[in-house]
Amino acid sequence: MSDKFKKQASSLSFSLSRWFRKISTAKPSALIITILTLGVTIFLFGGGLYDIIVAPLPALYYGGRFYFLYPALDTQFTFDTVISGILYVTGFVGLLAMYQSSKHAYNPRQAYMTMIIGAALLFIAYLFLEYFINLKTG
Repeated sequence: MSDKFKKQASSLSFSLSRWFRKISTAKPSALIITILTLGVTIFLFGGGLYDIIVAPLPALYYGGRFYFLYPALDTQFTFDTVISGILYVTGFVGLLAMYQSSKHAYNPRQAYMTMIIGAALLFIAYLFLEYFINLKTG
């Protein structure tokens, strides 16, 4: 009985060491690492950690109106996080489009259009973020 147990234990340790070796030597692609880093960054900048810790209300219905933005800077609704996250993603897509426009130097029309679209997205995201901050501060 002990020989059978030793054989099972040794094969188990071999399979675990092979599994550990596969995980420790795996190389994820740069695209996956970039997407994960951007997701975490947008989550943190948008206020996702605050939402997890404090668990605020999603929105407020008061006086016959819905309030999606909390009217002060010290607290927020969950919808504040959603709005800021969408605007950060919009700004990043604008930056990415502006970067991609530099790769189309052989086609000036496409490069120009991509640059204009990217700049417009970045400008729109900036304007709305500033508008919402001014709306919150009064």
